[in-house]
Amino acid sequence: MARFLIRNAVKMLLLLLAVSLVVFALVSVSPIDPVQANVGQAAYLGMSEEKRAQLSEYWGVETPFWERYVSWLTSAVQGDLGTSLRFNAPVSEVIATRALNSLALMAVAWVISGALGFVLGVAAGANRGRLLDRIVKGYCFLLASVPTFWLGLVFLIVFSVQLGWFPFGFSVPIGVSADDVTLTDTLRHLILPALTLSVVGVANIALHTREKTIDVLESDYVRFARARGLTLWEALRAHGLRNIALPAITLQFASVSEILGGSVLVEQVFSYPGLGQAAVVAGLGGDAALLAGIAVLSAAIVFFGNLVANVLYGVVDPRIRKGAVL
Repeated sequence: MARFLIRNAVKMLLLLLAVSLVVFALVSVSPIDPVQANVGQAAYLGMSEEKRAQLSEYWGVETPFWERYVSWLTSAVQGDLGTSLRFNAPVSEVIATRALNSLALMAVAWVISGALGFVLGVAAGANRGRLLDRIVKGYCFLLASVPTFWLGLVFLIVFSVQLGWFPFGFSVPIGVSADDVTLTDTLRHLILPALTLSVVGVANIALHTREKTIDVLESDYVRFARARGLTLWEALRAHGLRNIALPAITLQFASVSEILGGSVLVEQVFSYPGLGQAAVVAGLGGDAALLAGIAVLSAAIVFFGNLVANVLYGVVDPRIRKGAVL
């Protein structure tokens, strides 16, 4: 276990280092002028050369790439992720104020999509070729081809504009102070973005679970259980669910990256103030420090999800040796 923890800690550090390096490299080769992008075209054209030079120095436009990256990395090792020039605040503070919204959104979508995808996949596989199977497959194929942002716009039009069931966006009511925001207000603003992410995330898990269910039902041990008088669902529950759960767990924790990517689009559509929206603002404004901080945090979440999936293998199926899995 000690070797396992050390090995994964080293892998994680190397991953975070690579992610931060790629982010700074992409920002450095970006055609976006951070000064012009953040002050506006009209204001930029009306500036004097001295003021442009002053702002360029403030944004580090002329600073070499390696010098900026080494400076940021040295501070990050000491716990300082730098200052967000776009929000004029420490990066850690910007991430802390928005992380709760994003994590709540992704956690709800992750749980719902995983549970619903697993149930639909098992039900479709157990009813192979029947009406339920065709409905589930059609639903999954349709959602797999639907862009997340388009589905979010449709949900806004239907549930917010036409039916008026949910607010148009944001994480809290407009014009209400933070002290007056209730848990009910927060949940009402969370439901529609989380529903959008959940619906899109169902397809992959449901389709793979369906195929695994079909394989399990055609196995010798399930056929033997049926021959002993067990019904289909009794045999599946007693002898098949553990085998079906293994790939489902892999897909569920691997979907963390998809949930993260989808949350960026969903937060933009619903004007939801989370990390995804902050990442878009940082990318369009050339805010390398904030973009690197969000990317590093996202990579850490994805890595941790995959690590948990490996550990759960031995819990779900005791036949798998912990040492072999880890």
